[in-house]
Amino acid sequence: MAQHSAAKMRRIVAEVAALDKKFAPLIERRRLCTIGRSIPEESHFESLVSSVISQQLATSAAATIHGRLVALCKTQITPKKLIKIDDLALREIGVSGAKARTIKGLASAVLDKTIPLEKIDEIHDDQEIYDQLTSLWGIGRWTVEMFMMFQLGRLDIWPTGDLAVRRGWDIVHKNKEETTAKALDLKGEKLHPYRSVAAWYCYQAVHESRGLDY
Repeated sequence: MAQHSAAKMRRIVAEVAALDKKFAPLIERRRLCTIGRSIPEESHFESLVSSVISQQLATSAAATIHGRLVALCKTQITPKKLIKIDDLALREIGVSGAKARTIKGLASAVLDKTIPLEKIDEIHDDQEIYDQLTSLWGIGRWTVEMFMMFQLGRLDIWPTGDLAVRRGWDIVHKNKEETTAKALDLKGEKLHPYRSVAAWYCYQAVHESRGLDY
């Protein structure tokens, strides 16, 4: 995955602040963007499974289910372990039937090398990664965008389908009406090639509005 030094990230956030001056005060107040600045603790497979589990769930609920899945896999979620788990066992720990189908399909694709997941960061074209992963049943845009931003450290991902990104954008720009995903797709054009960083600060705006310091 890409790794970006603190010095490089400071240059990037300064450019984001120059491209859209509304971000400047927030960038000044909050910590430096963390995208791609450290090696992920999870494998690519674990990261994608975590994202699937998190879909449409509160953070605490997703963490509970993920913890149960880790225990079921005896400390580490791997394709070989996951593929052997009975669907009933997955349902008993809170994994829905649809999510079970998705993560098992992902495990199968990794095992039969349909998706070369552990080498996927060697693909430089973000669209190619997107196309490969969304070809799998149940893997959608948001899941892949989160994976590319937070696991692979890609700097030009623009997850406008994420409500928190849109809310953060509206907070930053003091908008009275909610910006639509379609409108934000266009507004983000000026932030190439650092839209991931702008999105990260949109999340920060939401966190700040809730009194959170992370």
